[in-house]
Amino acid sequence: MFEGPIQEVIDALGELPGIGPRSAQRIAFYLLAADDDVTTRLANALSNLKENARFCSTCFMISAGEQCRICSDATRDHSKICVVETSSDVPAIERTREFRGVYHVLGGALSPMQGIGPDNLRIRELLQRLGDESVTEVIIATSPNVDGDATATYLVRLLSPLGITVSRLASGLPVGGDLEYADEITLGRAFAGRRVLVEG
Repeated sequence: MFEGPIQEVIDALGELPGIGPRSAQRIAFYLLAADDDVTTRLANALSNLKENARFCSTCFMISAGEQCRICSDATRDHSKICVVETSSDVPAIERTREFRGVYHVLGGALSPMQGIGPDNLRIRELLQRLGDESVTEVIIATSPNVDGDATATYLVRLLSPLGITVSRLASGLPVGGDLEYADEITLGRAFAGRRVLVEG
């Protein structure tokens, strides 16, 4: 549609997940009109990201140093490991303030359709961490979709002989949702994951 540098920026932005052609065009024109310090700061931040971002040597979350701040925090409960698909899952769990253990980032989920098998994930590294007898529980927090469920099922089968408690995040109805709008799978999971309020 356009020519030269502006089209190059639109094309590059359009390759990012969640950014369609119109959003890419809007961002490109914003950057064109913005002060030089805005574009310079963005260019420097992107360059710094590629040069200096690394993965924690323990949990594989994105980190600025050898170990992330969670793994290096002595006040965290290192006997509990929460297994997530990506680094971006960690802040969502941290915002709940319910979990004080540590994490293990798999780097994705099993997806035979996309050619992602167990060897493409950090499952071997998880097993190495579990060799330390101080770990008492593994909480599987993969996404509640086909790939996440397949990954969780695979991990449960793999970890069950180790004598470690393995749990999975409950899934079901969202807070504030109406039953009449819930699909069968969500409603079924809500029933399966129900908890007893009064023992009868």
